[in-house]
Amino acid sequence: MAKEAPACHVRRREDRDLDACVELLAEVHERDGYPENWPERPGDWLSPPALSAAWVAELDGRIIGHVGLSEGGAGDRAPALWSHRAGEPVEKAVVISRLFASPAVRGRGVGALLMERATCEARRRGLHPVLDVLISDTSAVALYGRLGWTLLATVDHRWSPTETVTVHCYAAPAAP
Repeated sequence: MAKEAPACHVRRREDRDLDACVELLAEVHERDGYPENWPERPGDWLSPPALSAAWVAELDGRIIGHVGLSEGGAGDRAPALWSHRAGEPVEKAVVISRLFASPAVRGRGVGALLMERATCEARRRGLHPVLDVLISDTSAVALYGRLGWTLLATVDHRWSPTETVTVHCYAAPAAP
């Protein structure tokens, strides 16, 4: 279980947080290239129709991280892979997405805290958390490994008629 830094607080994202989340996302995109393709409407990208919950991490009153929990969609490969492996209906999977943290606080456990919050909520709902991540997102891949997530497969995924990407598909460890 992740430990929260004394001044760091994770809470549900509110509508009033969206502008600050977009600003932070722009900072992350500039530094790390996440998301790989900058969305035309970043606020909408952070709030897709399938989003069921989102959280932010705050430090000294400033948003320093974000994570979402969504129903799986056509673009998500991990739910079906987990379903096949676990012998469970695909509807029992839920996708952790839109995870990012300020470059200024990397290594302080913010990503792990956000993952823990989303994972706990998924389990509270009786769902199993899964996710897809670009293989080029090496810091995210390292985080999921440290947290004990299982690599289900590495697959090519067509984002558009002209763009194919390779993603790692992960499932959370079994509930304790």
